[in-house]
Amino acid sequence: MLIATSKAARAAAKHVARGPQHSLIPHWLTHLGGLGLFAVAVLDSSPIPLPIPGSTDLLLLLLVSHHGNPLLLAPTAMLGSVIGGYITWKAGKKGGEALLDRSLPQRFHERLKRLAKQHSILSVFAAGMLPPPIPLTPFLLAAGALGVSRDRFLAAFASARVARYSLIAWAAATYGRVVVQWWTRKLAGWSSVILWTFIVLLVGSILFGIWRYRRQRRPEKEERAFA
Repeated sequence: MLIATSKAARAAAKHVARGPQHSLIPHWLTHLGGLGLFAVAVLDSSPIPLPIPGSTDLLLLLLVSHHGNPLLLAPTAMLGSVIGGYITWKAGKKGGEALLDRSLPQRFHERLKRLAKQHSILSVFAAGMLPPPIPLTPFLLAAGALGVSRDRFLAAFASARVARYSLIAWAAATYGRVVVQWWTRKLAGWSSVILWTFIVLLVGSILFGIWRYRRQRRPEKEERAFA
């Protein structure tokens, strides 16, 4: 009887010890839910991208792994990303090649222009599929600045995002438990640090992006004033 009680006490102690760790499976991410995923996806493809490459991929992976419905979350990520991508394409179309010149390092400029002009649909589709840390924004800006039509752009980019996020949602639904267990073992104690670091980087990148965008638009306004 005493031995059985001792075993039960040890089992309960183990359960209690595991409990706080398990509850730290990134709750600050899972609490964002579909609405948070949508907002992250819009920003991640916008002219002011998030500071952590692949933020939408990571959040979709974690939400589905944490018992989220992949049939709802994957389309949410797709829709948000397409909206953000369209905003970036529109900015490129409005700013033209002048905006592209100011936004891209010179060593990439000619190569990207050539790619966008010769293989417009392929370049947009590839940009939507390529994994981080390859940047997405320059390709989308180039598509708008170099005259890729809205319908062709949306068809190529939406196709890439559907394929990408369907694959991630499937992987999370199939292998997500492994991800959650790894997070619990390795990073659960750092959840708050990761959260605040992400928030600081996010706010900083948004402010920097707004400042840079306004700075890039200043020459256009000056040209109009003198015209």
